[in-house]
Amino acid sequence: MRFPITTALCLGTVSVLVLTACSNGSARATNPTSSGSASGRPEGKNAPAAGPLSSAALAKRLLDEGDLGEGYTRKAEQPGRHDDVTVIGCPGLGELGGDATAGGGLDFPRRAKVSFTYAGGTGSEVTEELYSGTAAELSSGVSRIFEAMTSCSSYQVLVGSTAVTVTNQNVSVPRLGDERWSQLLTFTVDGHSHVVKQTAVRVGMVVAVVSGSAALVDAHVVKAVAKARVTT
Repeated sequence: MRFPITTALCLGTVSVLVLTACSNGSARATNPTSSGSASGRPEGKNAPAAGPLSSAALAKRLLDEGDLGEGYTRKAEQPGRHDDVTVIGCPGLGELGGDATAGGGLDFPRRAKVSFTYAGGTGSEVTEELYSGTAAELSSGVSRIFEAMTSCSSYQVLVGSTAVTVTNQNVSVPRLGDERWSQLLTFTVDGHSHVVKQTAVRVGMVVAVVSGSAALVDAHVVKAVAKARVTT
């Protein structure tokens, strides 16, 4: 059984909780700490920005095939789904409501997203999502989502009539940007499991979320963050 899941924390993101026929990833599946080495606390400095970027400006900072290299194909954006979603066994996550539970994007109006498949492995996908807002808005909003996601190590999500078991594991994050979050999510349906990694990094007034196959996320998150921070 194939699980076409993409972000995010797609974080988040993914994203993440809707595991039916489409990939509508959430950027929020991560925690601001990971294995002791990663921290949600601000570190470092970024080039100054006049204010949050528009969605059009964010779109220009997304990864493209030239950034990723050979073997990647851009996926057409899937229409959003509106399945009834209920969280069982994780009060903190259930209280979020709205997009945070249903697997939509983070609650920031300035956003851009792109997804790719990789020919090097069956079902290998990677998704990038960019969000912009003030540093304070991004920090508090993303942290709130991630903390809720990791308040329970295991829980169930009912997507329509489908029961999905979700478990998570904090993982280390490279020292990137001002704040960073990362987590492995395992989704299990009818005995079949799929693992998604989501890494989110804030650089100034932009949050970059890279989600998908763990190997692909690790391979491209540094470049995604570097491109997200570029000033023009």
